[in-house]
Order: sequence, then structure tokens, then C-alpha cells
Amino acid sequence: MLSLSFLLRRLWPLLLLLLSSWPVWAQEPATATPTDGPDCPEACACAPGGQANCSGRALPAVPAGLSRRVRALQLDHNRVRALPPGAFVGAGALQRLDLRENGLRWVHPRAFWGLGALQQLDLSANQLETLAPGTFASLRVLRALSLADNRLACLEPATLGALPLLRALSLQDNELSALKPGLLAGLPALDALRLRGNPWVCGCALRPLCAWLRRHPRPAPEAETLLCVSPGRLTLSPLTALPDTAFSHCGLPLTPWDLAVVYAVGPVCFLASMAACLALGSVLTACRARRRRAAARRRPRRPLNSSPSPASPANPGSPAATAQV
Repeated sequence: MLSLSFLLRRLWPLLLLLLSSWPVWAQEPATATPTDGPDCPEACACAPGGQANCSGRALPAVPAGLSRRVRALQLDHNRVRALPPGAFVGAGALQRLDLRENGLRWVHPRAFWGLGALQQLDLSANQLETLAPGTFASLRVLRALSLADNRLACLEPATLGALPLLRALSLQDNELSALKPGLLAGLPALDALRLRGNPWVCGCALRPLCAWLRRHPRPAPEAETLLCVSPGRLTLSPLTALPDTAFSHCGLPLTPWDLAVVYAVGPVCFLASMAACLALGSVLTACRARRRRAAARRRPRRPLNSSPSPASPANPGSPAATAQV
């Protein structure tokens, strides 16, 4: 039987060899750092700092290959006519986006999804006529938005949503006649609003805009260009010259509490009126039926086996009396 000392003498060199090679085979293999695509789209020219210049390249769509390294994307003077959902997928770190003069006609409500870091967006000099609700709602850190020189005739509050950091909004050279109530309420940081070149109508719908302009005075040259084009007696009247008393004939808009009362009381009143009508109809029907029964009881009844009696001579109108005469 082998002794313990003999085994130790035989196995000791092998243990030393294993211990000497431990740092080599025990260390973890190096893993390659995953990349998120090229630094710049293939169709663009790039500069250090994430600048991607795709201007004037006749591009029909947003170029593929956008990555998180792109911080500024210039797509102006191309042929991007529409922005589909997720048009800028992969460019989650994009901060500035220029889409001027593309002939852009349609923007999907989810076109800008994923651009949570976007701060400046220029959509000017395009052919936009409408924008769907929620188009800019995901751009929570947006600070400057230009929609100038388009064909917008209406801009819904839900289109912009709540943009708490937006400071500059350009709506000049469109076809706006008024701004919807609540549009500016979701922009608490707004202090630069470009409005010239629109056919403003000095009606009740312009009251919120005039109130905002009084709270945010414009420089003199810019304020003089904000004019109404109708109605007749107010034609070419400066918007900033319209006091709140000019809208005294306008009804105040309903507050959320008023709307809640209307929606709550309206159905109740409708059901109550229906119940009252049914009850009144039932009462009238019961009264008529009672009158018919009472009239039927007062009417004399003829015996079942009685025969008509001969005419009495006292009745001069009877045939027997006539024959006797």
C-alpha cells in the first residue's frame, strides 16, 4: 500500500505546474464592445462631434444608418416628402434636426418617437397643411420649433401637447386665422413667438392670442406687423392694440368644471325628462279610460227582447199620426 508521503512526492510537481498556469487559463476571455452602427450615414458627410451633413443630396427619405453618435442632422434641401413611423430610429441622441425645404407634406404622429434628446427642430419652408395630434408630444426637451412658411390653417393643442421647455415657436407665413384655446397653455416657457404673415381674423377666437401678446410684449417693429385682415371695421388693426374689452361680447369658454357638470347633469336631465313624459302619458291614458267607463255606465241599456212599439198618436211626427190626419 502506497504511503501518503510517497503520493505527495509524486503529485507535488503536478500541483506546482497547475498553480503556475492558473492566471493564464482562469482569466475571462475578452469580449468585443458592441457597436451601434457607423458614425455617419453613408449618404452624408460627417464631422467630429456627431455632425451629419446631408444637405442638398436629393434624398427621397431619411437616410439609413443613423446611430447614437449623431448629434446634429442636416437634411434640408432634399426631397423627403413624408416621414413614416420611426423615421429616425437609432438616432436616440439626436439634438438638432433640420428638415427645411423638402416639400414635406405628411408627418406620421409617431415619426419623431425615440428622439427624447431633441432640442431643435426646423420644419420650415415645406408644404404641411395639417399635423396630427401627438406629433410633437414625445419631444419633452424641445426648446425651438419652426413651422414657418407652410400651409397650416389650423393647429390643434394636442398637436404640440405639453412642451415644458419650448422657448421659441415660429408660425409665421402660414394660413392661420386664430390659435385654438389651450394651444399656448401647454408652453409655460415660451417667450419667442413668430406670427407675422398670417391672415388673422379679429374675432372671438383670437382672444387667447391677444391675451398672451399683452403678457409678452413684442419689439415695436415686430408688433406692428401683426395685423388683422378682417372683419371690415377692424381690417389692418394691430393685434397688440386690441384690449380685452374688445372681446366683451364674446362668451367665456367653458372651464373643465363646467364641462364636467354638463356631462354629469346632461344625461340625468335627459333620463328625468323621459321618465316625466312617460308618467304624464300614463296619467292621461288612465284618465281617458276612466272617462270612457263612466260614460258607458251612464248610457241607458235597451232590453234584449223588446220590439219597437207602434208610433203614438201623440207624436205628430210619426207615420201613424200622419195617416190619421
